[in-house]
Amino acid sequence: MPSYLRTDAAIFYNQGGFRVGVNVRNLFDVDYFETSQSGTRVFPGDPLTVVGSISWKL
Repeated sequence: MPSYLRTDAAIFYNQGGFRVGVNVRNLFDVDYFETSQSGTRVFPGDPLTVVGSISWKL
């Protein structure tokens, strides 16, 4: 399997019990293989993925 470089990033804001965050996986949308079971059975990695979250603690 060829080598690759995958870049992930995160940014968040905390104020008291309030938190907002954004996580980005595979920031540059690189094509890569996550794993393989043999020379002919390979599993591609996920494309660019953005996940946001909001939470509040009392």
